[in-house]
Amino acid sequence: MKTLSQLFFCVACILLLSFSSSAQHTFSIVAVDPDTGEIGSAGATCIAAEDGAQTVSVIVLGKGAINTQSFWDPRNQNNATDRMEAGDSPQQIMDWLVDNDINNDPSTRQYIAVDLNGGSPRSAGYTGTDCFREFVHVTGPNYAIAGNILISEDVITDMETAFLNTNGSLADKLMAAMQGAKRPGADERCLNNGISSASAYIRVADPNDTDNSYGNLTLDLNVWVTSTIFEPIDALQDLYNATLSTVDFSANDSDIIISPNPAQDVIAINVGDQIMDSYQILNVSGKIIKNQSIKTLENNLFIDVRGYAKGTYFIRLYDKEHHVLNKRIVIK
Repeated sequence: MKTLSQLFFCVACILLLSFSSSAQHTFSIVAVDPDTGEIGSAGATCIAAEDGAQTVSVIVLGKGAINTQSFWDPRNQNNATDRMEAGDSPQQIMDWLVDNDINNDPSTRQYIAVDLNGGSPRSAGYTGTDCFREFVHVTGPNYAIAGNILISEDVITDMETAFLNTNGSLADKLMAAMQGAKRPGADERCLNNGISSASAYIRVADPNDTDNSYGNLTLDLNVWVTSTIFEPIDALQDLYNATLSTVDFSANDSDIIISPNPAQDVIAINVGDQIMDSYQILNVSGKIIKNQSIKTLENNLFIDVRGYAKGTYFIRLYDKEHHVLNKRIVIK
């Protein structure tokens, strides 16, 4: 099995790199959980770049999510965001975007949106007739899914089936939808490489989030192919599992106290009665940026974070039996 540090390579393959991000062809999903107030988005594309897939995603905190894809233009995306912030419903946003396309030709665009609407979610989608085939979108009470330049419409219908048939959190359901899409050529341009896509992401905001920029939500994971071809959805799944897993850790999660969090200078971690053996710090892309053994038996761990860029990180704590606990930290 690949380690997380091996999952982020760039593709040297001309096929994957020959499409500009402005011709953004993608399969993606937006969804909300009215019970928790969470807002989520996930998707993938055959564009091998850090911003390949995730650039289509906007989460408007406290309101909903919008994905603007197929011949992506940031001006249309910004307009969609403005309309949601102004209180338009998803269908009103679709209608406005069609009537006010930045190039006066919405026929190549594809949009999906969903909102919380005070606990009564609404969703809508739009697919222009000149998108690259195959193309389709579907909507449900609290979700919308769309794709174009697909190997078949089954990519989208299988995403919907997986989302609806998965129990668990909104994040679990979004990750299942991505697995539902996975097949060689889900984005048809990736078929010759035997993979679904070349970049993939999952993002979930909870009601306490205050920064919707990439990498700063409660869950904000992104993978992309660089030099060795691999399956991005499986890499995203590995990162998702590692980020959220608390399997076999001998301490109760509530025994671990991290303060302050967010932090600017030093983070203090109190591990209660546990004896920690080592820790790792990962950025939101899953890259391990620090791997440190713990030399003292004291239950307080102090980490200097002054050299880190602002944003969200994950700290992975190990005890002597190599049980692991993952915690989210924010550096401001």
